[in-house]
Parts: sequence; structure tokens; C-alpha cells
Amino acid sequence: MNKSLIKQVIVEQREEIDSIFGREKIIERDLDIVPALAHPNIVFVTGARRAGKSLLAILSAAKTAYAYINFDDERLQAGRDDLDAILECFHELHPGFEVMILDEIQNVPGWELFVSRMRRTRKVIVTGSNARLLSQDLSTHLAGRHIDFVLFPFAFQEHLRLRGETVPEHGVFTPARKAEMRREFAEYLQIGGFPEVHKFGRSILKSIYDDVLFKDIIVRFKVRKAAAFRDLARILASQYAREFTYARLKEAARLRDVHTARKFVDYLLASHLFFTVERYSAKIRGQILSPRKIYAVDTGLIQVIAFRTSEDRGWLYENCVAIEILRREHYLGGPKAFFWKGSAGEQVDFCLKDQTRVRELIQVCAELGRPGWAGAAGLEFDALVKAGSELRCDALTILTDDEDGQEKVAGKTIRVRPIWNWLLDSKREKAIGLMG
Repeated sequence: MNKSLIKQVIVEQREEIDSIFGREKIIERDLDIVPALAHPNIVFVTGARRAGKSLLAILSAAKTAYAYINFDDERLQAGRDDLDAILECFHELHPGFEVMILDEIQNVPGWELFVSRMRRTRKVIVTGSNARLLSQDLSTHLAGRHIDFVLFPFAFQEHLRLRGETVPEHGVFTPARKAEMRREFAEYLQIGGFPEVHKFGRSILKSIYDDVLFKDIIVRFKVRKAAAFRDLARILASQYAREFTYARLKEAARLRDVHTARKFVDYLLASHLFFTVERYSAKIRGQILSPRKIYAVDTGLIQVIAFRTSEDRGWLYENCVAIEILRREHYLGGPKAFFWKGSAGEQVDFCLKDQTRVRELIQVCAELGRPGWAGAAGLEFDALVKAGSELRCDALTILTDDEDGQEKVAGKTIRVRPIWNWLLDSKREKAIGLMG
């Protein structure tokens, strides 16, 4: 590649970054990658396209001299031999730089050897939108030399921060503040957490979704049955917070075999558009063979791509909680989520397990009934009590619209909380962790 073109791209991209920081409100993200830069390892940040990975990397390097290039630029048809030319341009444009930020570098063949060499003399941050492509390269050339992070769209507290809403550290809310939090939570459910929604509105979500399907999956993996793949993605998006099997997906998308359905789902998971939660079992084989639940990475995406015949508020709440549990697992080292099913078909939405024990059981529902009530409302309590006894877990929680209190059922105490309030826990947990 021509060095003049490389320099032009680097300068234009840097000017665009400076312009963004100059005209837009940029908030601190809940994911902190700065401590990882102190180690002689490569810092990898993956996550859904346009979730804010580039800005996170730049914010993390902002207090030092850094060089930045985004390879997701049609002018950069870079090959392995061009990477040293890019390095020369960095030295000429940013002499003495300490941090190198390489955005979407998986587009360049042989990038992993270059990055491995750079880590000896520079701090290196690599971002990418496709976990599968990165993992293949990492396992081949960079084993044990990288620290991985996953960035999600805005959490509820990040949404509040962007909108200038403060949250009391002590967690006590006046009636007026509770009403404001409820309004903000309703808005957050509708628009989701992709940063660009706050600039362009919800219409940008369809564009993000289409870009992921086409650029990150269909083009990169050379998907030949593109129409069938899009159908399967839409089917999954419409079944959010519910169990799925590859056999049923194969039939619904009219695919030839289960292997293709499994491969298509793997692509979607690697792109961070969706994630799955396994059924809890004391035996690993039971977890592997049981159907999984599928969740979208953003509730705003659900609103624009899923086929919905009703408001589906309960499932939407459950998807929101699932995202937050996964976010806390990645950001704070929190427990891993499973769902639990009893012998009579009872179900608990989330079974949170750390290394050795089940730490908490969580039900999510739009409207709360009472213990002993007929129908689904009462069954929420019954399932929690049965799962708590079976798994020897006393931390039982129901997250719902706006109720706050406790219920005593069969000798067990069940904590009832508003979802919006529970979503703010990670701020307090992070503060406690820093003080400890």
C-alpha cells in the first residue's frame, strides 16, 4: 500500500475521533480495561458492532500518547506486508506513542504475528466485532499472551449517566425519583443500549442489525444460503427468552440439515447479536444435551427485528435481566447464569452459580401475584421455593414491575424488587469491590 494513503487514512480517522470528542457527550463506561494495560499482554475488546469498543479503547489510552487505525475502511486493503508500513506511519505521525489501538484488525491476514511482535515494545489494544474470528487467531498464535474483554451496549446506569441522571450511592429514592427511574427504565427497554440510538433514534438499530448480518457474518463466513440465514436470525430474534432446539430451527428455516442450523447459530453468537443460557444440571452432559434459551444482546434490537403479536412485557423484562447478568459476569466476575427446570415442568428463569454453589435464584415477571394464587402468578413463588430446596439456596428473588418487599413461603423468604432498582446494583457492587 502507498504510505501517503495510509497516512491520509490515519489522519482522517484521528480527526474524526477528535471531532466526536469535541461535539458529543462521551461517558465513562462500566468496563474498565486500563489495569490490563499495565501487563505485557495484548488487550482484546470484542462485542457487538457499534457498541462503543473504539471509544472505550481511546478513552482507556487518552492519558497517554496513542496511535489509532481502523481497518474497517474500504481504502485499507491491507495485507501482512503492509503492517510494517502502517507502523512506520505511526512513528512519523505520532512519535513516541505508547499505546497502539488496532480496530477490526482481524480483516488483515497474518495480523496476529504482527501484534505478537508489537507487544514486546508497546501496549496494544485490539478490537473486533466477531469473537469466532478472533478466537481462531488467538488460539493459534497468541495463547497466554492476551487479556480478553467483552463490551456490551449501555447498561441502565450508563443510559442514566448519558442522560445526566444521578443515582444516590446509598440507594434510597424519594417518590419523585422512583417515578423518574420508572420512566427512564421504560425508555431504556424501548430504545436499548446502543450508543448511536441517542443520536439518530431507533431507526439506526435496523441498520446495525443488517450490518452485522451482512458484514460480520454473510461476507466474512461466505454464507451461501443468505436468505435462509436471515430467516433463521429473525426466527431466533422472535423467540427471545425461550428455549430452542436446532432441530426445530432447521424445520422453521427450511434448512437441509441440523448441522447448518447449528453453524448459523454459532455465527450469530460469535457476532454478539445473541447469547444463550444453558439449563442447570448437576451433570455436565445434562447441560449439553438439554435445550438452551436464546436472548438478544439488546432490548432495542428486539423491538425492531422480532415478530411480535403482543407486548410480551414479561419476556422483554427477562431478556433485559439476562443481558445484565451476563454483563456483570464479564465486567465484575459475577456468577454464571443457568435456568432451572423441575421434574413437573416448573421453571426458574435464572440460577446464578459460582465455582462451587448456586448463589441466587431469580424469577422475572411483569405482574406479580401472590403465593398460592392460581395461574402463572402464584407458580413463580412455588417454583422458586422448590428450586431453593433442591439446590440448597436461600437467596430467592423475584424481579417485577414496581413492587418492593418480602414474602414468606414455606419457611423461605423471597425478596421482591423492582427491575429498575436491581439493575443499579452493579454500581454498588463495583464500589464495594474497589473499596475491598
